[in-house]
Amino acid sequence: MRHGKRFNHLGRTPSHRKAMLSNMASSLLVNKRINTTLAKAKELRKYVEPLITKAKDDSTHSRRVVFSYLQDKESVNALFNEVVDRVANRPGGYTRIIKLGSRLGDNAEMAMIELVDFNDLLIQESEPKKAKTRRSRRGSKPKQESAAAKTDEKAEKKEEVEEAKSEDKVKSASTEDVAEVKTEEVQEEVKEKEDDKTKGEEVESKAEKAEVKEVKKPSKKPEKPADTKEEPVEDVKAKAKDESESTKKAEDTKDGQEGSEDSPKEESEK
Repeated sequence: MRHGKRFNHLGRTPSHRKAMLSNMASSLLVNKRINTTLAKAKELRKYVEPLITKAKDDSTHSRRVVFSYLQDKESVNALFNEVVDRVANRPGGYTRIIKLGSRLGDNAEMAMIELVDFNDLLIQESEPKKAKTRRSRRGSKPKQESAAAKTDEKAEKKEEVEEAKSEDKVKSASTEDVAEVKTEEVQEEVKEKEDDKTKGEEVESKAEKAEVKEVKKPSKKPEKPADTKEEPVEDVKAKAKDESESTKKAEDTKDGQEGSEDSPKEESEK
């Protein structure tokens, strides 16, 4: 008889049930959501949420207690480092169960269990929106209040439109300034390129003129004879002496001949 046994045994022995819930809890803490049957998801909620509440007190004792249930260092680190930071201000109700329909084959009801604070889509949708003015038809005071609220809304809308227009004007002015600066930069670059081209053309023309002049100018260096050999200084001095002696001898012979020619003339005159 099952008197006083109100929890779901899930058709497993106690050891098998504890091991299964421990593994499912560690995978839920690491992956933040898992798919399972509806019955297992409901039992897992009872198993995990007390551990998350225990993890809010980050002490050695609480870490050892949680590890005794999970038997996995990775899931314990994920619980104390990631999950507790998001769940710090939530007083219970850390998980959400969403039904997914029945499973093919055995027609078991399937469900997804996830951590509430890790569903970014639902968190964005639940952000507070602007309070709307409530319209009531009772008495004249509510009408006046609603009219004042309408005027306030119109004034706010006008201010928003004016701010948007001013922002558009500022953006357009900034874009025009940027365009002017860019055009000036482009013009400067074009001028620099043109100056570089003109300088290059001038250098090329000067080089061509220099080449033409070199081609036109003949070489003025005298050609040295191939077989000429320089005579020593002593030989040159000896040759000069011989030449001077030969010239003296020639002059003496001429003087002797002139004297011989004058002598017969003088004899004839006598």
